[in-house]
Formats: sequence, structure tokens, C-alpha cells
Amino acid sequence: MKLRVALAQINPTVGDLAGNGQLISTAILAAHSAGAHLVIFPEMIVTGYPVEDLALRPSFQTASKATLGDLASKVAGDIVAVVGYLDTSVSGAPQNCVAVISGGKVMAKYVKRHLPNYGVFDEFRNFTAGTESLVVRIHGVDVAIAICEDIWHSLADIAERTPGLVVVPNGSPFERNKDDVRLALVQQRAREVGAPMAYVNMTGGADDLVFDGDTIVVDKNGELIARAPQFSDELMIIDIECASHSAMPDVVISSEEVSSPSQLTSYIAPRLSDEAEMWTGLVVGLRDYIRKNGFTSVILGLSGGIDSALVAAIAIDALGTKNVFGVALPSKYSSEHSLADAKALADATGINFRSVPIAPMVASFMEHLQLTGIAEENLQARVRGTTLMGISNQEGHIVLATGNKSELAVGYSTMYGDAVGGFAPIKDIYKSDVWALARWRNATAIAEGSIAPIPMNSITKEPSAELRPDQKDSDSLPDYILLDQILRLYVDLDQGYEQLIAGGFDPALVVRVISLVDKAEYKRRQYPPGTKVSARAFGKDRRLPMTSRWSQS
Repeated sequence: MKLRVALAQINPTVGDLAGNGQLISTAILAAHSAGAHLVIFPEMIVTGYPVEDLALRPSFQTASKATLGDLASKVAGDIVAVVGYLDTSVSGAPQNCVAVISGGKVMAKYVKRHLPNYGVFDEFRNFTAGTESLVVRIHGVDVAIAICEDIWHSLADIAERTPGLVVVPNGSPFERNKDDVRLALVQQRAREVGAPMAYVNMTGGADDLVFDGDTIVVDKNGELIARAPQFSDELMIIDIECASHSAMPDVVISSEEVSSPSQLTSYIAPRLSDEAEMWTGLVVGLRDYIRKNGFTSVILGLSGGIDSALVAAIAIDALGTKNVFGVALPSKYSSEHSLADAKALADATGINFRSVPIAPMVASFMEHLQLTGIAEENLQARVRGTTLMGISNQEGHIVLATGNKSELAVGYSTMYGDAVGGFAPIKDIYKSDVWALARWRNATAIAEGSIAPIPMNSITKEPSAELRPDQKDSDSLPDYILLDQILRLYVDLDQGYEQLIAGGFDPALVVRVISLVDKAEYKRRQYPPGTKVSARAFGKDRRLPMTSRWSQS
């Protein structure tokens, strides 16, 4: 028989229980209007996800349960809703749960059984694991439930219960190339259980995480039958061919079989390219960080270089030109093309733009401090940072830091200088990715008949901080393409000195890069948050002590 299922790929906000409740209610009404028998929501949709230590607060636990109860009272008619929320055990321990709601009441509760404790996840800290599977009979179909991490482990016990459908609410953050991994996993588990699987994931940004949706439905043989677009809110409705009940469920909601009023045509959304995935993730991550934290506009220093140009383009796509403010901050060492390239970007895109020369301010500092060398260079960066923060405080914009992952890895930034800001959009993409994304964004604009936002000179010219005469990044750092190759192995994959040497890299270069990375941990701890798009971002993914004498350099 066919069960009409709605999968609510939506964007919650952590802690906004009233707002999330409204999103859920709206989706339930839409699903009911479409004739759905079952509507599935992402993991912890009531509270938003991840809630981290909010899960430990009794007041937050009480509010989550109260919101769920209010939602349940409004679920009328012949529809069942599977809704993720924060609950507590009999002993008061927090639990990552879903409620099965029907007829205005919570009919069953499932507790997540496998708690991830790796990468960005600390669920052992925040939740107590469940121990039991759950099967609910809906219109004669036995529906089993698993939550996110549960399907990364064997579902043999669920397979033994021979369900007709498995539904999986998720809070699965975006990473490059993760969509293929998800699909393969869902296909494997569907074949293991011998039943169709409906996997629903949330969208939107939450601090440094971004969720891409990528909701998936496969049949009992693992064949993909429906897939939602990435990064967009969507109520995907599909008729799923399910086996009738064959085992004793834990809860029976309805046993009578039903027929859908008309056959729906399922849709498989095309996948985004690697560049489009990264770009959209960065745009959504920035947009939601700004919007969900109550800001409306951003400000950044426009140096004429590639990093600030790329950040400006991301901000434009996220917030619109009128909400992006660029500031050129020329010093006595700034080249003519730097200001020209910054202005060219502003002219091409229409963002707000001004120039604030910093030479007089630096000179005033120098009258009293008598700095030379690196100290003088860093002073210029700090004057720029202070200027941006001053404008931010005066006008209400949030400052965007423009450093990339390569610079952050080796400490090529100035604390309280170019590292200032409230958010760092490109902190998780290497310099080689910066160039690739800039070229992709320009090509996309041209293909759409628009003006390319990033000046070609910003892409092609040799990178320079311009803090001393004729300075170039290559004076202090290896070539970025070579540097990024080593960083991907050392930072992302934890390869050590011996492995890097065996990979063919020059020993002296390896020692130098490892030393730079290890010594810069204290700087990274003080850098603003930024959207995670890789499997191993700086921050929760990679936690190392600042004080350590272990080194292979």
C-alpha cells in the first residue's frame, strides 16, 4: 500500500521555541491540506539544533516540553506528526527525542540511542541515550523511527521487527561531498532493513554550522525515489510504497489502510556542483548568523585583495548590496591598484563604500611608541581594526573578518588587527579555494548576464598585506598552492612529519609549516566564528592545547 508522507525540510532557530513552533504548525497544516498521512520533522526541531548546554537547563527542558504539548493539542484530523524536541527521563536527565503526535495527543516517544561524540558533537555531555526501538502502526503500516546518528550504526534490531517504513529525523551539518555519503548510508540501511527509508534534514545556519537539507527517500531496495533541493526550505510530499503490517508494533494509531486521492510524481532535485555547494553554504551561514542574532548589516575592510573581495561578494548574496559597507583603509604603503580595485568592486556591485586613510592615525601612534619592523606592521593592521570597530559601534554594522583557512592555519593574521570582527565567512576555506570560488562566482554572474562582482585584478595579482614597501605574502609564506597541500594533510587529516616526508614534501618545508601551525593555536582561539564547510574546521572539530611542548618541527 502507499502512505503519503510529508518531509519538512525547514530552518529552525536555536532557542526560538515560539518561532519554531509556528514553523512546525504551518508545515503540519500544509501537509494535511496535501493529503499527507504522516509528516516528519528534523531532529530537535522544537528547540533548534544543536542546543549544547541549554539541554542541561531545567527551564529550557520545561519550555521544550510545554511547546510540544501546545503543538500536539493543535494536531487535528487524520495526520500523524513526528516532531523532534528536548525531553527528560524519569530521573530528569535530558534526552534527544521525537514525539509521535496524533489526534491532539503525544502517542509515543522515541529517545535517540546513539549519541555522537566526535567532530562538532558533544552529545554524551548533553543527553542520556535511549535503549529501545519504536515501531508505530499508521494506517496499517508499521513505521520505525531512528534519529540521525542511529543509522550510522546497525539497524539489525529494527530489521527483526520487519517495519514497512523507517523514518529518520536529522540534524546533519553540511560538509563538502557529504551528500554522497548520506545517500550511500541511507541506501545501505534501507536494504538492511528491507523497507523504504525517509530521511529528513534541516536547513539554515546555527553559529558556525550550516545545514543543507538534502532530504532523501529511498525504496526498500535502496533506489533513490525522491530528493529535496539543497539549502532551501521545502515540504517534500511523496507517496511511498510500504508493506502492510507484519509484526506487533509498540503503539497502534490506525490500522485501516487508505488510498491517496491522486498519485504524486516524485522529484529528485539535481545536486549542486562543489563550488555551488560551498558558495551556498557560506552565504546561508553568514545570512543566518546575521539574521538570527538581530543584525541587519555588515562592514568590512576592502583592501583590493582577493580575500576581502570574496567576503564582500558572499555578503552581497547573503544580505543584499544595501546592507554591505566596504571601507578602504589605505596606508602609506598601499599601492594605487589596491584602492582602485576596492573601488572597482564597489562600483560593480553597488555596495556602500568609503575611504578612510590610516596614515595620519598611524603617525600619531608612532610619535609616542617608536615601533619598528613587525611591531610597526602590526600597528597598521590594528589601526585598521580599531577603525572598523569604531564605525561598527557608531553605525551598528557587524564587522566581518576576511582571513582564510591558510592564513589562520599558519598564524598569518594580526590579533586585534585584521583578526577583529564578529564573524569570519571564509575561515574554513583555503587560499586555493578562495581563488576557485572567486572565479566560479564571476563566471556564474557572467552566465546570468550580470556584472562579475570581483575585479579580475584582485584574483590575478600576487597577494600582499602591504604593510611595508613591496611586501608580498610569499616573503613570509610558501607558495599558497603548495602550502595548502601540506595543510590539508596536516590539519585536516592529522598526518605527521613522517607521513608528509613520505608523501614527497621537502623536509625543511614540512618542519617550517608544522611549526607555524602549532605556534598559532592561541591566535585561532581568539578568531571570530565562521561557517564550517569542511570535514575538519578550526574550532570544535580540531581541539588542541595552546600550551604544549609536543612538536615534530
